[in-house]
Amino acid sequence: MPSPDLPIANDLGGLYAAHSTWLQGWLRRRIGDSFVAADLAQDTFVSLLDRSTPAEAIREPRPFLATIAKRLIAHRHRRQLLETAYLEALACLPEALAPSPETQLIAIQSLQEIDRVLDGLPAKVREAFLLAHLGELSYAEIADKLAVSTSSVKQYLARANRECLFAIAL
Repeated sequence: MPSPDLPIANDLGGLYAAHSTWLQGWLRRRIGDSFVAADLAQDTFVSLLDRSTPAEAIREPRPFLATIAKRLIAHRHRRQLLETAYLEALACLPEALAPSPETQLIAIQSLQEIDRVLDGLPAKVREAFLLAHLGELSYAEIADKLAVSTSSVKQYLARANRECLFAIAL
């Protein structure tokens, strides 16, 4: 049951008006950066545009928004780790082999897009992709780890590869 002082919004605009200031403050306290908090709060409400749940069906708006925001924080952190790892790998290269800043930016954006795509895939598809490309496991080894057939592994990898390639080709 919602709190009497926290009205259920009839639409996304009402939900935003009723809770955006609270969400920004909540995020600011968690991450310590008001600019990032504002961006994440905005992203939280933008993500609601893609959901099939109507705003008026949200019984407890603040916990609902906090859950979405926590996921966005985790995604942001994962993207930062990915970018840091890439930049550290570049720093180990001799200067003559280092890619241009433009190429570095394209690579970082591509890695972020692949991360976003992988996050949207079913767990076994994502795991098969990571085991194949990062763990360098064979189809049989992946099948054993995931307790599926090698045929399923082939299908998982075909799907993950196709979606990743499509995402970075755009």
